[in-house]
Amino acid sequence: MSDLAPLLQGFFTDKLMLQRQASPHTVAAYRDAVKLLLRFAAARAGRHPAQLHVSDLDAPTVSAFLHHLQTDRGNTTATRNARLAAIHSFFRYAALHAPEHAALIQRVLAIPPKRCDRAIVSYLTRPETDALLAAPNRDTWTGRRDHALLLVAVHTGLRVSELTGLKIHDIELGAGRHLRCHGKGRKDRVTPLTAPTVKVLRTWLAERGGHATDPLFPTRRGGPLSRDAVERLVAKHAATAAASCPPLRNKTVTPHTLRHTTAMHLLQAGTDITVIALWLGHESTETTQIYLHADMTIKERALARTTPTGHTPARYKAPDTLLAFLDNL
Repeated sequence: MSDLAPLLQGFFTDKLMLQRQASPHTVAAYRDAVKLLLRFAAARAGRHPAQLHVSDLDAPTVSAFLHHLQTDRGNTTATRNARLAAIHSFFRYAALHAPEHAALIQRVLAIPPKRCDRAIVSYLTRPETDALLAAPNRDTWTGRRDHALLLVAVHTGLRVSELTGLKIHDIELGAGRHLRCHGKGRKDRVTPLTAPTVKVLRTWLAERGGHATDPLFPTRRGGPLSRDAVERLVAKHAATAAASCPPLRNKTVTPHTLRHTTAMHLLQAGTDITVIALWLGHESTETTQIYLHADMTIKERALARTTPTGHTPARYKAPDTLLAFLDNL
């Protein structure tokens, strides 16, 4: 009988779901990583996944699997590292419940994440943002819905899962107008809304109707939009906006680009980095530091303060040691 199957069942049902109470997104991500590993190991061992043992998932097999992800499946280094994190989590659980495989488990846990280049954040400038918001055809129901969704995304910086999870009762348009969302890591947060956003949402809610628990941005059938649907509508309107704003042709605009745009606009307005971290629902300000690297205006202002007016900055050159000796005689 396989000793791997009971461990995997306990890892998902006991560790992830009961003890950690992991979100459905986390469970799905770990599940997909394990399924890919099992299929790879089964093909390598010449057996069915249900017949695999813990010994079949040794360090060479896991390393070969990680190499397979990048060379054969075309995964990025970030995806490879995310799969490895899921595997490490399972093997840490296995270390407590299968101590007889301690040596094998330690070798797998010793596999390090791969270092990768960190790209500069892509975001939309003010003119690009205005062009995107103007792209939906507001003569149609779908266009009015998309315009409201894009406006909320740009001004709140919500993740796509938070956008699609919004309900009508999450919007408060009276005194202290704001939007509530249940975000990543089970953190609830409240984001203030601007006057133009409130105006658009009032109009949208009057047309949308429905009950308090209905999706704020529904499909034609009344259900919540999927992640793929939001990605498609953002890409569609970005392509339309590129006709009037040529710089958009050189950018890949996704829902996460709008989140980056919110952060950059807040940063350029002088908002403290800790406030931006709270606004976006980041666990720590270290995650928010990426926006400091992307903002050239902050670097230009720093350069302007350190360069004397009317002078060209030059590099310091050390004096010749022999001449310095003679000068000091």
